[in-house]
Amino acid sequence: MRLVVGLMFACHGLDKIFGTFTPKGGSLPTLMAVGGWVEIICGFLVAFGLLTRVAAFVGSGEMAVAFFMMHAPKGLIPYVNKGELAVVYCFVFFYIFLRGSGSWSIDALIGKGKAGAST
Repeated sequence: MRLVVGLMFACHGLDKIFGTFTPKGGSLPTLMAVGGWVEIICGFLVAFGLLTRVAAFVGSGEMAVAFFMMHAPKGLIPYVNKGELAVVYCFVFFYIFLRGSGSWSIDALIGKGKAGAST
């Protein structure tokens, strides 16, 4: 799940910044450009399991901000204001933040090296 969610999140950022999947229309407002870079960086970090908890926490926070700034003014119900994806990303990233990266991650490989050196 971490790999797929991270890569999909990075795809959103790549599309915002570079127009990778849809034609890019003009320049982005500064806040959206910053959000796009956060999505790219945090998405890849979460996908590969490097600094996973930090990246997931930042990604979760970005999606909470996105929901309340962009979607909530149109109504608080996510289905009505088209904010379902922001809510899902927010809670999935928060779950990853709480749970950690798991055993198949760069964080786990780094942790094994430290555990082996101390024994």
